[in-house]
Amino acid sequence: MIVVDIETSGLDFNKCGIWQIGALDLNNPENQFLEEARIDEEDEIQKEALGLTGKNEEELRDLNKQSQKQLLENFFKWVEEIKIKNFVCENPQFDIGFISTKARKYGLKIGFHHRAFDLHSIAQTRYFQINKKFLFDFDHSDLGLTNILQFVGMRDDRNAHNALEDCKLEAECFSRLVYGKSLFLEYQKFKIPDCLKKNDNL
Repeated sequence: MIVVDIETSGLDFNKCGIWQIGALDLNNPENQFLEEARIDEEDEIQKEALGLTGKNEEELRDLNKQSQKQLLENFFKWVEEIKIKNFVCENPQFDIGFISTKARKYGLKIGFHHRAFDLHSIAQTRYFQINKKFLFDFDHSDLGLTNILQFVGMRDDRNAHNALEDCKLEAECFSRLVYGKSLFLEYQKFKIPDCLKKNDNL
């Protein structure tokens, strides 16, 4: 399985661009992908995206960087070498939707399976098994990555979003939620809650 995270210039698949893709092979976590590109001339930039990434418009439109098409071609070539081509994402609708939309724009063959593992849904399922309720904030789910990290015994120390860093955090959360164990040495300093170590009922 492939843990994937992207950084974009906004939330609209059709109007905004992808400037960074991060990924790792869950079965071989040291096999990682991280590349950046310039967004297209017609792509919009939303203010909120700049705040999340710590980037400015000049950086996102840097002509010294490869094109989005080349970025996707490189990513799809990397994906070809992975045995299980299902994505694991915190929000698959966003990441897969963006990648698929851009691939169609450039006439590229989509090299991954359409089914994905949603980290949010997995986290809510484990939360319900333990607490006998789902975690909501008024009218919507309250298990974004920050709260999932807290649930699995970690903390969110990110200053600005980076696709590969987010991938590693998501992969670590997946491992703790599903297997009850840590994936990366750097995160072993964070103790796994006892309730997640007991996975006999999964």
